[in-house]
Amino acid sequence: MFKSLAPGAIGVKADLHQGIAYAKDAGFEGLDVGIKTLASEIEAHDVDYVKHLFSSAGIRIGAWGLPVAWNGTEADYKRDLEQLPALAAAGASVGANRVSQWVPPASEERKFRDNYRWHIDRFRPICEILGEFGCSLGLEFIGPQTLRRDKPFGFIYSIDGMMAFCESVGTGNVGLLLDCWHWHTCLGSLADIRSLDPSDVVNVHVNDAPLGVDVIEQIDNIRTLPSETGVIDLVGFLKVLKEIGYEGPVSPEPFSQRVRDLPPDEAVKQTHDGLNTAWEQAGLN
Repeated sequence: MFKSLAPGAIGVKADLHQGIAYAKDAGFEGLDVGIKTLASEIEAHDVDYVKHLFSSAGIRIGAWGLPVAWNGTEADYKRDLEQLPALAAAGASVGANRVSQWVPPASEERKFRDNYRWHIDRFRPICEILGEFGCSLGLEFIGPQTLRRDKPFGFIYSIDGMMAFCESVGTGNVGLLLDCWHWHTCLGSLADIRSLDPSDVVNVHVNDAPLGVDVIEQIDNIRTLPSETGVIDLVGFLKVLKEIGYEGPVSPEPFSQRVRDLPPDEAVKQTHDGLNTAWEQAGLN
């Protein structure tokens, strides 16, 4: 595993060059990227230039977000699907082969089985294209009960549910974007993570939860930095990921207004330090 910076997740605006500099200066080992930005750099220069940007700084490429309106109109979906091969090829050319996307835990319009089939129909073509270029898609289940209890129809919100869905997609290159926040808020256990193979986990997000809030009342966009409160068992989470053999990026996603209000370099430093505290306690350094 390696510590990867996702600047946008902490409210830091940075182009590729500045993102690499922030990551290096703070002690991160990787950087999550925007695939369109990465493709533009490759087009403007070449593959070797982009590879050198990362290697010269000692920074690895983490994950990139799926650039497809998979839950949009049919026209938008097909438009983005047509553009995906070129973007996946660009990512693969520099070793950026981990792709991430979250999936809503409830629906306003479709019952579970109908929604399940609809998601299969949307994600299978995406995964087939990504697979042609050696890329894998990590799907994130969303855990908080506060995001689904007022909706008419529930959907996937746990490790086992999302793994079953990945099996149904059937392309062999789809697994989890595993976020400790969603694992915690869906009442997951370490045993749930221990049941996974390393290939089941494409990407990992980490954070902590506010004190004094019952787990079933946690609000998704109100979190804290890793190790800030100790509400989430991040050390145990990381230990089990190491135990199962996960080797990919681990990116903080605190959604913290306090962090967003900091100067960019300080926000990056505090984010790294919070993750590094758990990293050291988990015996990963």
